[in-house]
Amino acid sequence: MNRIMVMGSSAGAGKSTFARQIGEILDLKVYHLDTLFWKPNWVETSLDEFRDTQEKIAMTEKWIMEGNYSNSYDIRVARADTIIYLDVPRLLCIYRVLKRWATHIGQTRSDMGKGCKEKVDWSFLTFIWTTYYPRKEKMRSRFEQLEQTSPDKTIIHLKNKADIANFLHELHSKHTILS
Repeated sequence: MNRIMVMGSSAGAGKSTFARQIGEILDLKVYHLDTLFWKPNWVETSLDEFRDTQEKIAMTEKWIMEGNYSNSYDIRVARADTIIYLDVPRLLCIYRVLKRWATHIGQTRSDMGKGCKEKVDWSFLTFIWTTYYPRKEKMRSRFEQLEQTSPDKTIIHLKNKADIANFLHELHSKHTILS
């Protein structure tokens, strides 16, 4: 596990926290795609710049890139040796987004672009609610294709909080033994 993609079923799946935890265990740098995409005050980075930045990161030997961003999935998956998918329930995702907003009102989280103060609106919640199942289906198809075309890649599908906790515990145990 040297080049790890962390993806999730939706915003609020726990990708950022999970990636940070893996980064601490494995001593790998974590790149949050939101920090690469969002410039101050929620200004979007151009797609070319966003992709170029990821291409440079992907060419390094060790990294964790966290985020979904379909418009640059191809860059990350081409170099990743491990893809971890957090497939948590839709209501949990909505709950976490609302909790995150309530606990970070007026603040910029470390996994967001500078100057992007925490916000949530009805269109974002609607986006999560309406795209949840189509995105899960898209990921299922992607993983099936990867299993056929790139059997050397490890795909880890974690379906709930217990799976995630067990994975982190096992990873920590293995890494401690190897260190």
